[in-house]
Amino acid sequence: MSDGTTLVQWVRKGDPDQVAQLLGGMTDAERRACVPALKDLRKELRVEPWGRPARAAYPALRVAGAACHTGAAAAAAWIGAADWRWSGQAVPELLRVLGDREKEWQADVAHRLAALPLSRGVSFEVVSGLVALSGCPVPTTEAYVVGWVDHVNGEVRGRRSLADRLRAEPHLAALTAALFETDDIGGRLDWFEADSPVSWSHGLATLTAEGVLERKVVVDGCVARLVRGGRPSDLRLFLKVLDRLALSRDEERERLADWAALCADGAGPVAGYAQKVLGALALDGDVPVRSLAEVSVAVLFRPEKKLVRAQLVLLDKVLRKGTPQGAAPVADEVLPAVGEAFGHADTEVQERALKVVARHLAGAGSAAREQLVLAAQQLSAGPRSRAEEVLGVRLAVDGPYQEVLPPAAEPFRLCPAPDSAAEVAEEVGALLSSGGDTAALERTLDGLMRHAYRDRAALKEALQPVVARRWWYGTDRPDHTQTYFRDATHGLEVVAATVVESVRTDVLHRAVTHGAHESRSPADGTLRRCHDARLWEAAYRIRTEPVPFLLATPTWSTGFIEPAELVARLAAYRAAKVRAGEADFAQALLRVDRGDGLTARAARDAAALGTPEGERLAEWLRSPAPAQPVVTLGDESGHLLVGMGEQADLQSALPDPFRRLGRPLSLPDAWGPYWYFEADTVQQRSHYLSMLPGRRESVAARLLRELSHCAVHDVRGAAGYLPLLAEAEGPAGQAVHLSVAYGLAARHPEDRLAAVDALLILAGRRQLDAPLLGSLLARGWEAADVKATRLADAFGTAAGTGAFTTVSAVLRGLLPTLLASKESPVALRGLADLLALAADCAERTGERGTIPGLAEVAARKGSSRLVAQARRLHTAIG
Repeated sequence: MSDGTTLVQWVRKGDPDQVAQLLGGMTDAERRACVPALKDLRKELRVEPWGRPARAAYPALRVAGAACHTGAAAAAAWIGAADWRWSGQAVPELLRVLGDREKEWQADVAHRLAALPLSRGVSFEVVSGLVALSGCPVPTTEAYVVGWVDHVNGEVRGRRSLADRLRAEPHLAALTAALFETDDIGGRLDWFEADSPVSWSHGLATLTAEGVLERKVVVDGCVARLVRGGRPSDLRLFLKVLDRLALSRDEERERLADWAALCADGAGPVAGYAQKVLGALALDGDVPVRSLAEVSVAVLFRPEKKLVRAQLVLLDKVLRKGTPQGAAPVADEVLPAVGEAFGHADTEVQERALKVVARHLAGAGSAAREQLVLAAQQLSAGPRSRAEEVLGVRLAVDGPYQEVLPPAAEPFRLCPAPDSAAEVAEEVGALLSSGGDTAALERTLDGLMRHAYRDRAALKEALQPVVARRWWYGTDRPDHTQTYFRDATHGLEVVAATVVESVRTDVLHRAVTHGAHESRSPADGTLRRCHDARLWEAAYRIRTEPVPFLLATPTWSTGFIEPAELVARLAAYRAAKVRAGEADFAQALLRVDRGDGLTARAARDAAALGTPEGERLAEWLRSPAPAQPVVTLGDESGHLLVGMGEQADLQSALPDPFRRLGRPLSLPDAWGPYWYFEADTVQQRSHYLSMLPGRRESVAARLLRELSHCAVHDVRGAAGYLPLLAEAEGPAGQAVHLSVAYGLAARHPEDRLAAVDALLILAGRRQLDAPLLGSLLARGWEAADVKATRLADAFGTAAGTGAFTTVSAVLRGLLPTLLASKESPVALRGLADLLALAADCAERTGERGTIPGLAEVAARKGSSRLVAQARRLHTAIG
């Protein structure tokens, strides 16, 4: 038996130690001769399923291939291959078989491995071992530095401090310098409290103080890393190191430009640190007044109120110090910068800036006064009268207030299906990779059905390159594919997989006959089942009874089908002697526009077809327009939600599962346990809206449970479909407004922004019931589902678009409940912000009236922000 055959046998057994011993007695030529057999074995193992005994051979195979590839590039490519990422590393054996190579060869391999992306998962121990064997300069690539940090963090710590462990690192200076250049490293360095001896901030500061690390390199590295920016979690460590190093005044003075840049553009905590440093230097006279004024202009427009207030305090102190002898008047440089705060979105900031101007205006020249007058034109209505008094001028009066709302979107006709199989394949690829709206899905689905009917083989050929990278195409575990498509359609995937013959017909038949198992709550599971039923049916018909096109493809972007268009499609089915699919026809009935003025004629034409589907369509068109479901508001499990009454027209005329859409929705069903949560994408929810055009209250009620989690359980992304809900057809009642309410109270800013868009769209379409939305928010706040701080942020965004009347109307329905509450100040957090926003709205729009409970709060003693804003609002509306 040859050495190559014996080597492969030991590799198959998964014994790296025996493989290393066998390789030790082989020459380079004998090793090279084994490479083809090892490559063949690697190909063989690649198709083996995970968990099989063959996978145990990977560590030994990696050792064997590394030794048998005698070129540095080939050896590095073998060692760094992605195949080994999830298998054992066999580091001692790997270093043993590479230990007899020349040092230059070892260094070359080490640096090639270090240059691979972090995603390859190359073991740090392997690369550092090669560095130690070769004595080469240490690599400072991202992968190596991250590996070093993880290695240090993962060591058994015992009682040794991090500084003690770092002292033993022979390449400490180079690796420490590389920390400041490595992106996203800060989160790995910030595991412990800053005062802990095992923390990186403590260890780096200690070694710097001892002189082990050069102080200037560490300080410059930290400052440069902060200036470069990044996520707050990535910058926190470097800020802690600077804080522990306690920079001297000379060190701070050397970096004036850096502190200025950080004040203007740094992350909040970083900007706060730089502001303190710059402020101390400014008060000592180490910052030129003009430079301070330039920095202040940027800082005063930051959204962080704490930073803005601190900068105004600093400028006030600088103005109080007066002008140094022989210098230009400080007021002429600083006051115009203070005046820039007159354009800040927060009225409180405007008032603080105006107080600073009033205090020091006497020392300003005519040029500075002119700039202040121009800046004062940006003031809100509240501070304007005070500004006129301070500046001694009459400010220009704005014209009548005009609400700014987005225009209503116009419906558009859907484009026809793609003309060629290649175009269909292109559309399928786009949908599978990034999703798409209802128009794209329906157009592509119809195209698949049309071309499968005309030439299925050509369509299959066109689709194969598109689905080649899907895990289920050509997999060695086809049983997993069948389970994948038996339980869900996964959108258009099931139809594409059917065309390329990756799904068995019996699996499709079972899905069409029995549907999916009940894995979701009764509320939103029905929508998913109806959506999937049509896709399963379409896939099954491709295999059994292809159809020339689909009946339920919408005519309009709203999801509606014109009655005459559906009659024409049924006539084409009769001429082609094609049977209509049950789910497809049920969906077509739900989409046909019964509000069209030509329904009577379409009903006569449908009845004249003489087919069962024609008779059903005629009966559907002659029946009265569907009444909107009765939506009831209630509390279940302490949360605000809606129930929904029966919809008889859906139960009597449609097959299962569409019939379930007409069943009543009880409050327990509407809420459901939290562990039912299985988030749909925004695209999927848009498809649900097009399933029931004109019935958005029904859709909103069924999706409300899932949506509420963005406020109640801080789930991300659940509110993304709200703008589509606002654009949909049909009345906007309690379900729609409660959906918007939960979105406005969402934990994540992107969800709140989607809710703001929905709010503005409803207002622009004159479909917003502001008192209803305000009362729902009040009830949600009482149920602890809604936080006032989040509402203040959302309404502030809405008001910033110019919708002050809309925001004011909603707040008038919300504020009385909060003002009358006897809750603790902690529970009432955000109320002062809401009052300030309401005052802004009143001052801009000129609205008058009363808000229950406002006068009592305004009459309280004290000068807290809550009381001050209540007084301001009371004055504005009184």
